[in-house]
Amino acid sequence: MSILVDERTTVLVHGITGREGQARTRLMLDYGTRVIGGVTPGKGGQSVLGVPVFGSAKDAVSTLGQVDASVLFVPAAGVREAAIDAIDAGVRLVVLVADRVPVWDAMAIMKAAKARGATVLGPNTLGVASPGKAVLGMIGGRAESAREWFKPPLEGGTGAGVISRSGGMASSTGYYLGQAGVRISTIVHVGGDTVLGVRIPDAALRFQEDPATDAIVVFGEIGGSQEEELADLVRSGRVTKPVIAYIGGKAARAGTRFSHAGAIIEGNRGTHAGKVAALESVGARVVTAFGELPTAVVEVLRARSSKSLMDDAERNAVWTSAVTRIRPNEVAVRGHDVASLMGKVGFGAAVYLILTGRLPDERVARLMDAILVASIDHGCTPPSTLAARTVASTGATLSASVAAGIMSINRHHGGAIEDCALYLRGLLSRSASQRRSLDEIATDEVSRVKSEGARISGFGHRVHSKDPRTVRLFELAKEAGMVDVGATAIAAARAVERAFAAIGRPLPINVDGAIGAILSDLGMDPAVFNGIFMIARTPGLVAHVVEERTREKPMRRIDPVRHAYDGRIGS
Repeated sequence: MSILVDERTTVLVHGITGREGQARTRLMLDYGTRVIGGVTPGKGGQSVLGVPVFGSAKDAVSTLGQVDASVLFVPAAGVREAAIDAIDAGVRLVVLVADRVPVWDAMAIMKAAKARGATVLGPNTLGVASPGKAVLGMIGGRAESAREWFKPPLEGGTGAGVISRSGGMASSTGYYLGQAGVRISTIVHVGGDTVLGVRIPDAALRFQEDPATDAIVVFGEIGGSQEEELADLVRSGRVTKPVIAYIGGKAARAGTRFSHAGAIIEGNRGTHAGKVAALESVGARVVTAFGELPTAVVEVLRARSSKSLMDDAERNAVWTSAVTRIRPNEVAVRGHDVASLMGKVGFGAAVYLILTGRLPDERVARLMDAILVASIDHGCTPPSTLAARTVASTGATLSASVAAGIMSINRHHGGAIEDCALYLRGLLSRSASQRRSLDEIATDEVSRVKSEGARISGFGHRVHSKDPRTVRLFELAKEAGMVDVGATAIAAARAVERAFAAIGRPLPINVDGAIGAILSDLGMDPAVFNGIFMIARTPGLVAHVVEERTREKPMRRIDPVRHAYDGRIGS
């Protein structure tokens, strides 16, 4: 688990059309965050990085459905209007990136959030990052560095939760913890202004409830009472997980601002000494220098025999993989022990797991099995089969012959799965950004196709007018809870079918298109779809190669059409 954000969180970006909004949207998308829409008043109908833009959060939610979070990349003067727009639309988490938001505006935002049960992070925050899952804001700077620096917990394991009052030190703390071999559940930059939404004690309570967090690491500062309030939570027993902290600003004097608006000593309140004393009095580990923090965290976690610590091989690795871990007497795929999976999950579930990192439920697993079975073979005429048989007839090895078939799977053979998925996603994006129904968009598309004499990948078949594989796949998809209405790829496919039928030229979606639509609605990356076809087709290619070598003469000329099925196995 994690706090505030995970891989399922749907996100809006306010200010997405601006330079900063675009740059940070790219970071979030590249990291895998589910950015599904953007908001810029007066610019609805546009698209940025493939993300539809709306004029307001209300418009976005009415088209896209419930949105979990909104990140605001707007100037301070516009934060109040944008934040309340998101809160009123039912967004549950609002991240305020801008600094110097007027205090009265910040107070109005907090009041609106409290009334609607929403959570605010910031103002003056770089956001929140749950390693391996999602980033809201700009922690890490780039997706590549965020992946490299911040190490997520293993499946079923734990990490340290990081709370920082400094944006730059939020990333630095995560980086140095990673260098010391510490995994991280979530990094939260609470923000540097005086009026804040989520504060240190609030984040600590969330970490306390998070089973993936084993310790709480705090980068604190002078000013305010957040660290003292955290000490009170520990004293009262509401926070029982170990707290390891560093407090910045030791040399600051009364009346001195230390970097942020909220980091200022006023009289005897918010002093460095007072914060350190409060935390140490309840058993927290407080270090005197920031460089000591990673070592202190490691010592605390080691004393707990914590799963948050990496082993030496992981810590010293020059590169990492999230696919498979091999240790003596252990093989784990995406954090799941392979021996434990054997006999419990089918091959379709295992394929889904290794490609997505998630183990599907029973219904989706059955659907994945069906997808693989549907594409296992389609006779002797496909290019991959002809290539494999031709190479086999030369006396080539099984591996060389099957490889020849695999190399024939590409854009025009097997590629329709990916092409159709991307095409259907394009229809959904246009429907959302233009605020038109899928049927209207599909009608326009069919008109265009007809006038240009073009084709749509995934529709129509040279052999089947009603492919039984397609019918069965959609039945199983329905059993898995997938629907053909709303903003789904299956709904888009059905709209295209209706549009063709309306002009008297029925053109049903074929098995490749059905697989593309289903996999897309499962949230899988289209980049793996051609690979899934290869996985499914490989057993069929093996069968054809073995048959060619055992039943036919070498170096024969293979007729791609004039052949028949005899059901005979062997030579």
